[in-house]
Amino acid sequence: MPTEPPPCAWEFPPAESAGDQGLLALGADLQPGTLLAAYRAGSFPMPLPDVRPMAWFSPDPRGIISLDGFRPSRSLRRSARRFTVTTDAAFGGVIAGCADSRRPGGWISADMRAAYERLHRLGWAHSIETWDAGGALAGGLYGVEIGGLFAAESKFSVRTDASKVALVALVERLRAAGGGRLLDVQWTTPHLAALGAHDVARSEYLRRLAQALREPPAF
Repeated sequence: MPTEPPPCAWEFPPAESAGDQGLLALGADLQPGTLLAAYRAGSFPMPLPDVRPMAWFSPDPRGIISLDGFRPSRSLRRSARRFTVTTDAAFGGVIAGCADSRRPGGWISADMRAAYERLHRLGWAHSIETWDAGGALAGGLYGVEIGGLFAAESKFSVRTDASKVALVALVERLRAAGGGRLLDVQWTTPHLAALGAHDVARSEYLRRLAQALREPPAF
């Protein structure tokens, strides 16, 4: 079971009070207790360009992937045969791949990377890795799990479909755990929509979140 860190020293505004683009607050810190308090209240951190204080978001609508409705394509299932999938075997390698500055739209700062590595050591952040036939890390994803909430943070791939295969493995694990689980992807981008993500209203997200937090973890 994960280790509960010292409590958050900050008070976040209600998630419903977020403004345009879902911006809820600026400031606070990235200590484990702060991050967990934010996720439990329906928000998450993301740095803004040229803005020093950390930004916290609670978007409306919110992107999620419904576990029951997730149906990987036949071609993706064929691709999965090319990879070996593991869990929490290379968290540092996965977050390093996600933070690679050569990737377009990279947003994971050194502070963010260190913060999620701390959460991983405490048992709250998890990775799913995909390895190619030669044993090299081909892709993966990482996120934060609190009860039945899995907040997917980022994924990367250096081989075709490697990160998608990691997502398939994540969905299968969450499905197998049962209960009212919530797979949060924050914003529904066209890429995520092609993988089964869709929008729900913030009020619906918060309702599902409250239910999910009562579930036991899948990892």
